[in-house]
Amino acid sequence: MSVTTAGLLQLGVLLVLLAVVYVPLGNYLAAVYTSGKHWRVEKAVYRVVGVDPDAEQRWTGYAAALLAFSFLSIVLLYLLQRLQGLLPLSLGRGPVEPGIAFNTAVSFVTNTNWQSYVPETVMGHLVQMAGLTVQNFVSAAVGMGVAVALVRGFVRASSDRIGNFWVDLVRGTVRVLLPISFVAAIVLVALGVTMSLRAGVDVTGVDGQQHTIALAPAASQEAIKELGTNGGGIFNANSAHPFENPNGISNVLEIFLLLVIPVCLTRAFGVMVRDTRQGHVLLVVMGVLWGGLLTAAWWAETHPNGPAALLAGGALEGKEVRFDIPSSVLFAVSTTGTSTGAVNSLHDSYTGLGGGVVLLNMLLGEVAPGGVGAGLYGILVLAVIAVFLAGLMVGRTPEYLGKKLGRPQVTAAAIAILAMPTVVLLGTGAALAQPWELSSALANTGEHGLSEVLYAYASTGNNNGSAFAGLTVTSPFFQSTLALAMLFGRFVPILAVLALAGSLAAQKRVTPGAGTLPTNGPLFGVLVGGTVVLVAALTFFPALALGPIAEALA
Repeated sequence: MSVTTAGLLQLGVLLVLLAVVYVPLGNYLAAVYTSGKHWRVEKAVYRVVGVDPDAEQRWTGYAAALLAFSFLSIVLLYLLQRLQGLLPLSLGRGPVEPGIAFNTAVSFVTNTNWQSYVPETVMGHLVQMAGLTVQNFVSAAVGMGVAVALVRGFVRASSDRIGNFWVDLVRGTVRVLLPISFVAAIVLVALGVTMSLRAGVDVTGVDGQQHTIALAPAASQEAIKELGTNGGGIFNANSAHPFENPNGISNVLEIFLLLVIPVCLTRAFGVMVRDTRQGHVLLVVMGVLWGGLLTAAWWAETHPNGPAALLAGGALEGKEVRFDIPSSVLFAVSTTGTSTGAVNSLHDSYTGLGGGVVLLNMLLGEVAPGGVGAGLYGILVLAVIAVFLAGLMVGRTPEYLGKKLGRPQVTAAAIAILAMPTVVLLGTGAALAQPWELSSALANTGEHGLSEVLYAYASTGNNNGSAFAGLTVTSPFFQSTLALAMLFGRFVPILAVLALAGSLAAQKRVTPGAGTLPTNGPLFGVLVGGTVVLVAALTFFPALALGPIAEALA
């Protein structure tokens, strides 16, 4: 079987698996967030935190609870790292350096999972499990809660309530993420992913020298890091490490995990608004963008420039031979399209065009299909902008899902869209304006060096977490600016989305008229897809032209 045929077969299996679970899981997700019943374990959590689960919140109260929970999570995770030397299962590793501890705490709480350290030499098992893995669950649940709150804004009328943050957080964790990741972890162990509390195993290498191969409780973290679109690896090589991703079957499973909830949330959206075609339109837009970028990256990596790559038959540098180009590219496009950040190949070694594709995937706003929750509310915000633009063209007040889109709604949507480009371009510009920082941090110059810096801020600003490895970010400047990019890139859009949800819920429902733009058909899908591409093209084309595009043409 040829490499191309094997790659197409894996792609087909992945699509079939997603199609099989789309309806049942989508329906289940909708039921989770609309049910009026609370499980016993959930009631116990509410009693501990002193929350009335039947009392819903205004958008301001929802946002305040979300920010308070996130701030407390950052503080606790920071302290857990700083006190590591006093904790059990620390494996003799001392406290994490303050700058790295702060950056890591922000990273995992914002669902970014950017790592500026080597996990198997810096983090002990308890910090990995009780700190980082816990945040993998709850940060993903926060994203799903925000998406559902926005959907409630469209569904409800003449109401000032959009749900209860604590209920959404607990239900997303207990009813969705925990059971699926539990099953996935068992399957990963069966496929060869390690699950051990030992520090490592001593072996004798072919050179006759003694070496220690690090071990870790990898399967449990691997399952939720993909399912929750987190991405932080328990080993430095991430999903390229054979203890995290040993073979082709585990590779397909991990790609399935990082795509499944973002894809199925479109079904949940359609069920909640009582028109499944609305969800189908968003799914098709996501799928077309994902498929187009996958095709471009696959072609770029199999048709490289340079004599060495041409003789090898493709751009194989930085790719695991057990995955080859098709499986590597499939993983790369999926991970950068879902704000996951996990990698099974070195993105820094991709061709100019291939690296540009995965970079562009993030700069589109990661809506193809986007992160857990973040993908749905991201594409809904873009849909609001698309409806507004269509309304301008025909000269009437725009409407979407029975709600008029006036100045408050469009302002909130615009803030949500502009936050990420502002963070990315300001951060990149600030870094490039300091040559003394780049002289020691940047391994490459020219177009590729610019791409490495742009990629770092695109990754953190979009809460992705993957990186071009040619940039060392351990200096105080990069630790602090990248942390700020993660904070603003995560919470400014969330606050804008919650404000949008509150303004929509307060409106009365409008009966569609003869001039209302249908939003459940192909025309609207084209309009939303065009808006996604247009926003990214107008914003980032100059930077992309100086970086990956120039490198590809060279």
